[in-house]
Amino acid sequence: MSWTDERVETLRTLWLDGLSASQIAKQLGGVTRNAVIGKVHRLGLSGRATPSQPSPVAFKPPRARPAAPAATAAPRRHAMPEAPQRPLAEARLPTPPPERIETPGAATVLTLGRHMCKWPIGDPSSTEFTFCGRRAADERPYCVEHARLAYQPQQTKKKSSANELARSLRRYI
Repeated sequence: MSWTDERVETLRTLWLDGLSASQIAKQLGGVTRNAVIGKVHRLGLSGRATPSQPSPVAFKPPRARPAAPAATAAPRRHAMPEAPQRPLAEARLPTPPPERIETPGAATVLTLGRHMCKWPIGDPSSTEFTFCGRRAADERPYCVEHARLAYQPQQTKKKSSANELARSLRRYI
C-alpha cells in the first residue's frame, strides 16, 4: 500500500483530532497500526496532547524521628568476651587469634562455613534462627551428635504372617 497525498492528509487530520494509531489504521484500511505510527514519525507529527498526568506532589519536609532511648541497647548475642587489660610491655606483642567458640546455635547463614554443622536450630521465620555451627564430622553436613539424629539405621520390616494378611484384607471387604 502506498501513501497517497489524500491518505496522508486524512492521517494528519485524524492524528490531530486525537485518534489512536489503531483507530486511524481501521479508518484508512489496508494499513497496520505500526505503519501509521511509522508514517506519523516520518512526517514529524508530534503536537498530540499528552495524557493527563497526576498533579505533581508538593515537597514535604521529612518528619523528625523520635529520639532513640539512650543506653538501653540490648547486648549482642554472639559478642566476643573482652580481653583483660595487659601491662604496656605485653601490649606490644602480637596477640594470638581468638579461640573459635563452638557453641550450638552460634552460626548464622552469613557465618556458616564449609566444615560447620548445618543443623537448623529454631524457627526459620524467627530472628533468633541459627545453625549448630560445630565442626562437621567427615564429609557430612552435620556434627557427630546431629549426624546420629539425621542418619538413623534402616528399620527391618517384619514379615507378615497369613493371619495378619487376612486381618488386613477384612478391613477392605
